[in-house]
Amino acid sequence: MEIRAGVRRIGDGLVNSYLVDDGGSVTIVDAGAPAYFGDLVAELAAMGRSIEDVRSVVLTHGHSDHIGFAERIRTERGVPIRIHELDAALARGEVPNPSSGIGPIRPMPILRFLAFALGHGMIRIPRIREVSTFGDGATLDVPGSPRVILVPGHTPGSASLHFPRHDTLFVGDAIATLSVTTGVEGPQLAAFGADRATALASLDRLEDVEASFVLPGHGQAWDGGVSEALRLVRVAAGQG
Repeated sequence: MEIRAGVRRIGDGLVNSYLVDDGGSVTIVDAGAPAYFGDLVAELAAMGRSIEDVRSVVLTHGHSDHIGFAERIRTERGVPIRIHELDAALARGEVPNPSSGIGPIRPMPILRFLAFALGHGMIRIPRIREVSTFGDGATLDVPGSPRVILVPGHTPGSASLHFPRHDTLFVGDAIATLSVTTGVEGPQLAAFGADRATALASLDRLEDVEASFVLPGHGQAWDGGVSEALRLVRVAAGQG
């Protein structure tokens, strides 16, 4: 679905992958679930683009529900995969998931997430055999020229990506607008994080970002601006 001009989402909001069109070339932000590869051609066509226009996949972090079809598009199409240097080993499957636990759950939302995972190939996701890495503050040489903002906590190398020409901040799991474990909606810290205190403190690094749209890895697009999203996350965490 179209989020705004030049930005589309694969998925209904439970697990998100995004396409960013810039001058006829495309960057994919997060690769969602493996089954999304089957939706990719149609979503690209809706932008007037094809898979040959994809120049890179940029991952916000190395969790499996963001890796999705990354290895497939790398091996079948030669599309390079980029990720922050601190999460490269996680994406390659060389270190264990640093998650500190599942946290609060409600039966129906977690069952929905597990059913989605089963139905979309997320139980055994191929790790990425080769990645390129970037550091904090880099402006990536990919369509849209996003600026990297390291926001550790969910994982050590969690990164937000600011696409200024698209007025959009992709936050991965630094912020969710849907908890996949409880069903609670609205800006909040995502489930399955490594260090909740660090994740919350890292949000200070996003304070000066000017973007109307905040696009999370889980949940619907937030169009109320970055500052309000951050305020609501802190309220949800008991610090507002």
